[in-house]
Amino acid sequence: MVRVSLYQQRGGYIISFVFSVVVIAALVWLALYVVHQDRLITRKFEGKRWNIPAKVYSQPLQLYQDAPVRSKDLEYWLSLINYRAADDYHTRGTYQKQTIRLKPSEMAAINAQYASTTAATQTTNNPDDPNSQNLPDPNTPQTQDAQDNQPDQASPKRLTSDKVTEYYIHTREFGFSQNQHTPEQVVRVVLQDDRVVQLQSTQPNAAATVLIEPVLIGGIYPDNNEDRIVLDISRIPKPLIDALIATEDREFYTHHGISLRGTARALVSNLTGGSRQGGSTITQQLIKNFYLNSDRTVKRKANEALMALLLEYHYSKQEILQTYINEINLGQNGNHSINGFGLAAQFYFNRPLSELRLDQYAMLVGLAKGPTQYNPFRDPDAALARRNVVLHNMLTQNTISQAQYEQAIAQPLDVIKSPSIGQSRFPDYLDIVKRELNLTYDSDDLKNEGMRIFTSFDPLVQQAASQAVSESLKRLNKANRKAANQLQAALVSADPQTGELLAVIGSGTTFTGFNRAIDAKRQVGSLLKPIIYLTAFEQGKYNLASSVDDAPIRLKLSDGSTWAPTNYGGGSHGQVPLMTALANSYNQAAVRVGLDVGVPNIIAQLHNMGISKKIPEYPAMLLGALNLSPLDMLGVYQVLANGGYRVPIHTIRSVVDGKGQVIQTVKPEIVSDETRAEFDSVLLPTGTTKTHQPVSPPAVYQTNFAMQKVVQNGTAKAALKLGEDLNLAGKTGTTNDYRDAWFAGYSGNRVSVVWVGRDDNTPMGLSGATGALPMWIDFMQRLYLTPVALPVPSRIEPLWLQNGEGTLSDERCANAVLVPVDTKFLPEDSSQCAVALYRQEQERRFERQRTQDAADPFASINARLQRSQGYAEATNQTAVVNNRTDAPDAANNSYFNQSQSNPPPAPSPSFNPTPSPSGNSPNTTTERPDTHYSADPSERMARPVAPVMP
Repeated sequence: MVRVSLYQQRGGYIISFVFSVVVIAALVWLALYVVHQDRLITRKFEGKRWNIPAKVYSQPLQLYQDAPVRSKDLEYWLSLINYRAADDYHTRGTYQKQTIRLKPSEMAAINAQYASTTAATQTTNNPDDPNSQNLPDPNTPQTQDAQDNQPDQASPKRLTSDKVTEYYIHTREFGFSQNQHTPEQVVRVVLQDDRVVQLQSTQPNAAATVLIEPVLIGGIYPDNNEDRIVLDISRIPKPLIDALIATEDREFYTHHGISLRGTARALVSNLTGGSRQGGSTITQQLIKNFYLNSDRTVKRKANEALMALLLEYHYSKQEILQTYINEINLGQNGNHSINGFGLAAQFYFNRPLSELRLDQYAMLVGLAKGPTQYNPFRDPDAALARRNVVLHNMLTQNTISQAQYEQAIAQPLDVIKSPSIGQSRFPDYLDIVKRELNLTYDSDDLKNEGMRIFTSFDPLVQQAASQAVSESLKRLNKANRKAANQLQAALVSADPQTGELLAVIGSGTTFTGFNRAIDAKRQVGSLLKPIIYLTAFEQGKYNLASSVDDAPIRLKLSDGSTWAPTNYGGGSHGQVPLMTALANSYNQAAVRVGLDVGVPNIIAQLHNMGISKKIPEYPAMLLGALNLSPLDMLGVYQVLANGGYRVPIHTIRSVVDGKGQVIQTVKPEIVSDETRAEFDSVLLPTGTTKTHQPVSPPAVYQTNFAMQKVVQNGTAKAALKLGEDLNLAGKTGTTNDYRDAWFAGYSGNRVSVVWVGRDDNTPMGLSGATGALPMWIDFMQRLYLTPVALPVPSRIEPLWLQNGEGTLSDERCANAVLVPVDTKFLPEDSSQCAVALYRQEQERRFERQRTQDAADPFASINARLQRSQGYAEATNQTAVVNNRTDAPDAANNSYFNQSQSNPPPAPSPSFNPTPSPSGNSPNTTTERPDTHYSADPSERMARPVAPVMP
């Protein structure tokens, strides 16, 4: 019998104790580890699973009766939102186009509808009242049940023939916010002569305006450059789920996170030389992608199995499958990863996931095994073979029939040629949106919270801008050898009434971060001249017919040097009418007027019109020696195009958070007082863009009139090719040595600025008229334009003035012109011709009356007494007018009290100066009074201004 020593017994106890402690510690550690992993899983799965980038959208396309729409524009918009032309329109995102002939009954119905629309328009809209135009709110997403009005609507026209272009468009549902959306519907659009002549919808109680969904401009991505379209399990197509289960995890609905059978099957296949298979379940793949890395270690595999069991314990199969479908990586586009099947459908097929075919679902599922190995762009044969394997798996699992299999396997891959996910198609505009957003929102929120930003971006205007700049630069580079193919350009365009930025060209073919539309600060040249004359009109020192001196001038500057501005082409023109000086861009005249009204006053005017930078008070700034960007000048000219009301140029209409709640809307607010309160921010805290009136409307009206002369017979006369009835206004600008060429101008519905130059600021040999203006014309002629029609301010009266003197005149006088005059600053003098004609008229009237009195002396006693009394009153009033000692304001106001209490009919916002038909000057042309008046000019002049007697 072997005896165990006490030492050995104690040793055994110690070993047992240590072993027990180790086991217990291991169990405790394992329990704590499991608890830790459990918390990790639930915290991330139930919290914020992904960083969702903000998405930026354009405005929607509005279709309504008589909307100006060309077929090619409609099809271009549909292509941008990935609609497909098809033989039928039974599926979402498709359209059918055909040319048809209408039946006589259909033509009659459409013409009758036009007649009723015209009557309604005449009843509800007053063209002279800017507040009476029935426009949709441009600052909030419009819905199908909130579309009663249409913008830029021309007077309805009857059908010109029975031949029309017909579209059937099966639209997608699009949600602007939680409470605003456009429904899925089939829309019939009939076009003729580039306008909508008939609009019908399958939607019951459809609104007068149909919205086609906005275009995705781009995104604001998180630091990891991930992007995805998160889909709810209810919106995931069943064929995709069937393909996924059949290929990746056949026992998904029966296992508890790991599949021993699947692991064994994969092991046997790999060992026997069969096709290499993975044994991971969908749950394990989700754990690897969502929580772990791709390291092939025992520790990582153990963690994967444990976490898969815990995930299945806490969450349903549907929740796990939904997360997997949204999480899995399916490709790469540059430095942007393509995550989830929703985004992959857009990346590879340019369609929403719900609109794919069976074979396309199979190709996407095939990528789950290896998006690089089966990349259809790099190795289409491998991708095709993998797709066919997926289809075969579906057939063997009886989720598709033999016929479906054969039809799907016969399809080509059909992937798009150039994917664009992660890259904005419109980087210049998106850059300005980001800058505007950064004024209000935190950068992390924009990158991670799934916001949607709806903007005023118009893809059709942007396309016109892109084509005009590209073609014009090619033409200019070819014709101008000095440019050596190094010309650059910038173009910006906005709606003058709302201040909404519609299109931006600020870079070349690739965006490098330098956006010339906002970053290029260049001297603006003569673009500032309208502001000089605007200030002069506001002060009342000049009118449109005033004489200005275009003569040499030399100024001694503070540093002792001398500045002597010269005119383009040299020479001077002496005393010229103000309109002529601006139309022909005379430098010396502009400098003299600018010095007269005061450089500080002009600088203050620029600040009122939106220029925030400090401007040095030196005379050279009068000729544009001031560095500003095209976007700066767009803001200045917006004020002129909008009758003196400033709306800061902006891009954002509304911002919607990841839950669909509208957190900001931008709505212009008209403030019609003349307090000129400073407005420094683009967006107020409430999201309201305030509009204030920095310039008196009469001064803006006269400036607009003078700028129309620039187009009609001045340096921008080439723009008349766009149509004389548009009454376009604008101004050319050229800097020293032809370093910069500018043109800024506007129609009734578009204000646009163009700059042409070189980035190195070297001379290029082009002026504003030869470089920028042709590009502006090319751009504007591609758009639907409305005439300039500013509201007529109450103080504006059309009066005959002596051109080149600025004095009151008569239509029978030589060189008399009919121009708008601010009655607050009525001329104090009359021309000699007007005085002579007045005296002759009075003498003839006296002679006629004396003849009547002689024939019947007794009957005319009372009449003579009344005439004597009236003559005394008239003499007294003439004396008051001739001997003005008070300020002109008071005298003019008292003189026009009768007019203000009973004002005559307002003229149209645009009219031309009408020279006297009796003029003998060789420079005077005979014109009839402009037909743009709302009343005949003779009726407006029924109360002539009595000439001031010498």
